[in-house]
Amino acid sequence: MPVTVLLVDDEPLVRAGLRTVLEAQPDIEVAGEAADGAAVIPLVRQLRPDVVAMDVRMPLLDGIEATRALLRTVPDPPKILVVTTFENDEYVYEALRAGADGFLLKRARPAEIVHAVRLIAEGESLLFPASVRQLAAEYGEGGGNRAARAALERARLTEREGEVLRLMARGLSNAEIAARLVVGTETVKSHVSAVLAKLGARDRTQAVITAYESGFVAPG
Repeated sequence: MPVTVLLVDDEPLVRAGLRTVLEAQPDIEVAGEAADGAAVIPLVRQLRPDVVAMDVRMPLLDGIEATRALLRTVPDPPKILVVTTFENDEYVYEALRAGADGFLLKRARPAEIVHAVRLIAEGESLLFPASVRQLAAEYGEGGGNRAARAALERARLTEREGEVLRLMARGLSNAEIAARLVVGTETVKSHVSAVLAKLGARDRTQAVITAYESGFVAPG
């Protein structure tokens, strides 16, 4: 089955460009388009896309609020890929904190766009870990976020789970973590699932942000 994508951007040229790039791939299908975040929830309910590629800044409802609303109201929501003009942008970090799974620059090359959609859909690795680390270093409160620290304390991760979380923060995939720890991939998947459940995190990105904001992992 192809990965289905909903494109959300107030610039028709951006949507057209993304559609051209993505539909050239045999395993990706553009399910629909929207010009503002306000249209996301009804379209997601109608189309059930695997991934929503969404501009972070839009006139009526921006990508941050649209992400919050989507995750709050839609059961089993799709993955959310924020599409942005600027990499080192507080809006991007706020979108990730709100629940977006990763971000993509509008100036990205076609191969990078396709890779981002596939990686987000698979959910087994962190997209652009160095950039997420940089954003956390600038906007992540230096490990002093009380909510993140409380979440980590409640989680009571085992030593191995903590090790897996640190490797997740470095951007390693399940297969790469398995090779590093000399265990099976299924074992790593079990550890990752346990980490997400204990932290109350929707995905790897949210778990890694909690790790940075709690000070469990230093973003530098």
